[in-house]
Amino acid sequence: MVIDRAPTEIDEAGWHWLRVKHVTGFPRNARDGYFPRHSVTRPAATTAADLPPIDAERESLPADAGTVADADRLALETTYLSGKWLVERPSETVDDLWNAVVEDVAAEQFWDAKVSTRAGCEAFGEADHAVLVFTPNYFDREDIDRVRRRLRDAHGVTEEIRYRPDVYTLDGIHEGTLGELTDTESARFSA
Repeated sequence: MVIDRAPTEIDEAGWHWLRVKHVTGFPRNARDGYFPRHSVTRPAATTAADLPPIDAERESLPADAGTVADADRLALETTYLSGKWLVERPSETVDDLWNAVVEDVAAEQFWDAKVSTRAGCEAFGEADHAVLVFTPNYFDREDIDRVRRRLRDAHGVTEEIRYRPDVYTLDGIHEGTLGELTDTESARFSA
C-alpha cells in the first residue's frame, strides 16, 4: 500500500489512483460522523421524496430533463448516490492540494477523495492530475454546495469545476437508460 509518497511520485504500472484511505487508513464506512455533522441523509435512508427537483429553465442540464430524472430514479433504486467534484491540477501544484484534501477528509469536512497518480496520468494520456472530492448523496444539494465552497475558500479552487454523479458511470450497464449522461464530459452541476 502506498502511503508515504505524493501522487506525482507514484509511477508504478497499475497505480493509476491514490485513494484517501491509502493515506489516512480510513475505510469509507469508518467516516460515519460525516452524515450527522453535515445533516446528510444516508443513501440507504433516501426515499422518492428526496429526489432532487429538476428545473430545466434554471439549470444547465447534461441531457434532457427526462433522462436526468431517469438517472436520478436509477440512483435511488440502486442506492448509488455518491458523486464527485473534479478538480484538475498540474504536477507542480497537485501534491499540495491533495495533502489539504486528505486533511479535510480526516477532519470530516470531505467524505472521500482520490487523485490520479503520475502513472495514471500517463496511462490516461492526461497532462493534469484529477483530484476527485466525493459526496455520499448527490440528492443533497446543500452538501454538494458546501463542499464546493470549501474547495473554493479553503483550497483556492476558484475556476469552474464540474460535479458528476457516480450513477452516470455504472459500467455502461444502463447506457440505454442514461444515454448521453454516460459521456465522460457529462456533469450534473458546474460551479
